[in-house]
Amino acid sequence: MAARMIDPFHDVDRVFNEMMGAQGAHLPFETGLLPLDLCRDGDHFTMTMDMPGVDPGSIDLSVEDNTLTVRASRTTSALSEGAQWLARERASGTFARQISLGRGLDTSRITARYDNGVLQVTIPVSAEAKPRKIAVEHSTAGATQIAAERAPSDTTPAHAG
Repeated sequence: MAARMIDPFHDVDRVFNEMMGAQGAHLPFETGLLPLDLCRDGDHFTMTMDMPGVDPGSIDLSVEDNTLTVRASRTTSALSEGAQWLARERASGTFARQISLGRGLDTSRITARYDNGVLQVTIPVSAEAKPRKIAVEHSTAGATQIAAERAPSDTTPAHAG
């Protein structure tokens, strides 16, 4: 007897994934496929994304208009002729996830590393967006007094005439 998982949203997920461009007949809901963590550590952000079973050569990162797009492909294992699927829960196909980066990041210096099924992307904060201290100049001399000179008064009476 084969175990069967009941999923009342299977058809909704399949249609959604087909509309979003994912390939394959048995794909789970797209948002759970490439889960990520994102944190700021000083002058850079680190995004860590689970991508188990993905071909490292298929990973494609691109940035356009402050949107980071991650694409990758995972293929199903080949079946020998006459083999029949009894359970098929692992998604295959091309998957994509977009992350809005916002302002103040140096997108020209983004780096990425894929290791043991985890993609780690480092996104540096731009120099202009880093917090900085501004020096305040001040003089060490004492206050300068400014004395106003009195204009000479005209004591000569006005003559009529």
